[in-house]
Amino acid sequence: MARLVVSGGVPLCGVLEAQGAKNSVLPIMAAALLADDDCVIEHCPDISDTDCAVEILSELGAFVSQKREADGSRTVYINASNALGFEIPDSMMRKMRSSVIFLGAILSRRGRALISFPGGCELGPRPIDIHISSLKKMGVRINEIHGFLDCECDKLCGTDIDLTFPSVGATENIMLASVLCDGETVINNAAKEPEIEDLQNFLNKMGASITGAGTGCIKIKGVSHLNGVRHRVIPDRIAVGTYLCAVAATRGNALIKNTEPGHMSSTLSFLTDCGCNIEVVDKDISISCDELHSVKHIRTMPYPGFPTDMQAVFMSLMTKAKGNSVFVETIFENRFKHVGELHRMGAKITTDGRVAVVEGVKKLYGARVESTDLRGGASLVIAALTAEGTSIIDNVYHIDRGYDHIEKSLTALGAKIIREQ
Repeated sequence: MARLVVSGGVPLCGVLEAQGAKNSVLPIMAAALLADDDCVIEHCPDISDTDCAVEILSELGAFVSQKREADGSRTVYINASNALGFEIPDSMMRKMRSSVIFLGAILSRRGRALISFPGGCELGPRPIDIHISSLKKMGVRINEIHGFLDCECDKLCGTDIDLTFPSVGATENIMLASVLCDGETVINNAAKEPEIEDLQNFLNKMGASITGAGTGCIKIKGVSHLNGVRHRVIPDRIAVGTYLCAVAATRGNALIKNTEPGHMSSTLSFLTDCGCNIEVVDKDISISCDELHSVKHIRTMPYPGFPTDMQAVFMSLMTKAKGNSVFVETIFENRFKHVGELHRMGAKITTDGRVAVVEGVKKLYGARVESTDLRGGASLVIAALTAEGTSIIDNVYHIDRGYDHIEKSLTALGAKIIREQ
């Protein structure tokens, strides 16, 4: 199993290109199931979750091919005209949490779907009951049988759906299920993430009639068919934020190109608050940092608040800041699993339920640690980059789910990091 070996203490400097968004490409690939002909998706990140989505599409009968571009990204070609399957094998569902996003598209296309409960990072209970209750309102009959969901409908019908929580996945699933159904669907308390807007833009290019993405109310008027299109995935705001934190943690100076700064206002604000010098020019973000000081209170919230996906990464940054920082995790109840591993490196962090208090230290030390989930793994990489000595990070497969060859990106900024098998 792969591991990363990191020699710390090197300031990161240089230029990096933003990768395509993990949380955008997956629902867009699911949406390609609904097209009558070819879809071409550009700027796809080379990550294991994309590989899993390709496997699922192929299993359902779609033709999928890929091309590596000069910038290292992938262009994925999908033709779902023969995608007559309705079942996703349990082994594929277990690979990633976002596999559930295929449910709405399969139901829209086939009127039947058989899936197991999804896997992915273990961050505590992430029930899909919001997905299920919403689909039931649209006319789907759902039977749970020994961990499997057997879903069937005669036809999907538009309706008003009030989400009890602005779930990104549920919002996307409803959009995919309703885009070809009869009548109009209105999603109230919809998620507002940029990835929702990217999905809306992709579907509208295909001929859908969707308005409101980015607000709390999304309206979808069903259409009779969707055409294949070419689309470029938006930049990954979480990956960009991670590399900005890595540069700041090592007291470096770098430029990240072709980002979407407007998607990152809360992250950029917190970086500024803790002493980083941030400059935004069009789509490019530059960062430098001479001294870090603590940010007193960081509370994760649905977009546009501080992202839960940035919590572990920013916590790692704060381990070397002057003063104490308080983190409150409101989205997932088990998202402090990285804390125990940071302790091995000399971090001082105490937790109580959903609250963590970070006391900045002068030094971290190289150690052998294990990545426990995607973003927690990235936090360990950042800690290792700042630590004295050499660190070994095991279970890199978690990190590979969301970061496009993280060791290559960091090497481009001067880091001493290698991947070993």
